[in-house]
Amino acid sequence: MNAVAPRPARVPSGPLSDAADVVEVRPAPRLRGTLRLPGDKSISHRALLLAALAAGTSRLSGVGDGQDVRTTAGLVSALGATVNRRAAADGRVDYRVVSPGIDGLTEPEDILDCGNSGTSLRLLAGILAGRPFHAVLSGDASLRGRPLGRIVRPLRSMGAAIAARRGGTLAPISIDGRSPLTAIDHATEVPSAQVKSAVLLAGLRADGVTSVSEGVATRDHTERMLRARGVAVGTEAIDDTVRVSVAGGQQILAFDEVVPGDVSAAMFWLVAGAIHPDAELVLEGVGLNPTRTAAVDILRRMGADVVVEPTLHPGTDPAVDAVMGEPAGRLSVRSSTLRAVDLGPVDVAAAIDEIPVLCLAATQASGTSTIRGAGELRVKESDRVAGIAAGLTALGARIEVDGDDLTIHGGGALRAARTDALLDHRLAMTFAVAGLIADGPTFVTAASSAAISYPAFFDDLERVLA
Repeated sequence: MNAVAPRPARVPSGPLSDAADVVEVRPAPRLRGTLRLPGDKSISHRALLLAALAAGTSRLSGVGDGQDVRTTAGLVSALGATVNRRAAADGRVDYRVVSPGIDGLTEPEDILDCGNSGTSLRLLAGILAGRPFHAVLSGDASLRGRPLGRIVRPLRSMGAAIAARRGGTLAPISIDGRSPLTAIDHATEVPSAQVKSAVLLAGLRADGVTSVSEGVATRDHTERMLRARGVAVGTEAIDDTVRVSVAGGQQILAFDEVVPGDVSAAMFWLVAGAIHPDAELVLEGVGLNPTRTAAVDILRRMGADVVVEPTLHPGTDPAVDAVMGEPAGRLSVRSSTLRAVDLGPVDVAAAIDEIPVLCLAATQASGTSTIRGAGELRVKESDRVAGIAAGLTALGARIEVDGDDLTIHGGGALRAARTDALLDHRLAMTFAVAGLIADGPTFVTAASSAAISYPAFFDDLERVLA
């Protein structure tokens, strides 16, 4: 099944069928298989952008091939780097990026279209703030509705001239950069690795040390990847905050990167295996960055039978990260008996992308689960609080929404239903997984949105059903 461009309507012949942009998922008698997941989306974005900042040739292996990552590759090309994409034998993608380096990047000839990718827009804004030319960033309707004030304010304070809709809060956003920028000490308004990364990337073009302080530590891919490319990055814990800093003027070195499998994508299979009554799944080469595995830990707290086996490189100790700076390993899951969980704002921030599929897991747990402080989910590709509640309610789950808090009553069987993914890839995949245990066919509209991060999702779904 091709999730990017679903085939014309056909007579269903197996557990999955599709028509136009609606996918039908039928209940599965069992789940078995070993999967190798797409390259981590967050790391793939950063690998391409950092390759653009490094003078020379960077070779990137196992890169995610979702629409968002392809968007970033196009943006890098629009700024003057040469980008060559090659499909690898295992279905993943390799890139070769030849760049003149940050000082050689050129003013784009057109608006930079970031599509649906908030990571592309926010991180690129940080880069462009330190380049002395004019650029305009925009995207699709969803991206143009997502908040930008949290990056506009610090980048303006560093000296970049930025204009955006609604008083500097919504795209399109125009940037007239300057070099050098002014170094700042910035405290994030909400936990956001994208904001942190944007400020740190701008800080590389500042005239001093730029720091970002967070009340909740967010994913640290940018810091790890900068260090691997020769940039000194400081990290220190001060009271209840984590402070990350970079000195301006440092050069990024060209680097060959191997991108691990996406742990956010892995969560759909881990939940599928845990809630299905007859399941054994193995996921190879998954990224195990400790700032990204909170959702795995939460699912294990709920009682999921998930085994984590880190991959060791020759000469390394189990406590030491992998050679490339990003630890990886094998995850396996089998049918489990789940119990309810209580998640607060810190948990939500640590597992923000995986909350929708964790909500599905909670519907099959014994007891009542609570998820508090999920407001950030309302400004993703869709309002995920409303979307997940509507979809799972249609499937027969009992969910209550009070502001930004959710209460999920577990233990109930799911029923056949039609769900709307709202053009949101994480909702599309969550509802498809739910269909595996419903009492009849589940229809997922806007199913092709899964291609934003996981183009082969429905192919892999058919694979574990076979």
